[in-house]
Amino acid sequence: MNAGPILIRRAEPRDADPLAVLAMQVWVHNYAKSGIHPTIARYVLDTFTPARFAALLHDREMLVLLAERGRHVIAMTVVALGRRTEHCDAMTQAEIDRLYVQEAFCNAGIGAQLIAAIHGELEARHIDAVWLEVWIENERALHFYARHAYDDVGTAYFELDGKQQENRVLVKRIRPAR
Repeated sequence: MNAGPILIRRAEPRDADPLAVLAMQVWVHNYAKSGIHPTIARYVLDTFTPARFAALLHDREMLVLLAERGRHVIAMTVVALGRRTEHCDAMTQAEIDRLYVQEAFCNAGIGAQLIAAIHGELEARHIDAVWLEVWIENERALHFYARHAYDDVGTAYFELDGKQQENRVLVKRIRPAR
């Protein structure tokens, strides 16, 4: 592993390729527990493309942050500003659409740094609450968000190949209720 400080910054158009590869790698590691089924392969190849990340990076309603060490991308987050859930009554909301940390860097505090950066950005934008969905079998992520005071407020489903995967909806207030 490359030594040196970890930098959290806003992603730029030049980051689209490494973000796409990181997202593929982390998604497959966490969700393809039985191997690579053709459905999983198609989902990953269709969803995590450099073109899609390039589009995200130009969308003013999306906040994309990354963590890098020595110009090597090791983690990232995608936040959808203004996206709401029925499970939260906050006036202004945002969704953490993805928070991915490369396996070799898990448990090194990088996820916590990204969460702190997200919360700082949302507070500066006067957003009251942030929410996300976590697959019920992703125990590491569920524990991570619980440690960061996210409340489990409900159930949502992710559909892949006609099968519904249960997710937990987690919410954290960024600013006190008005």
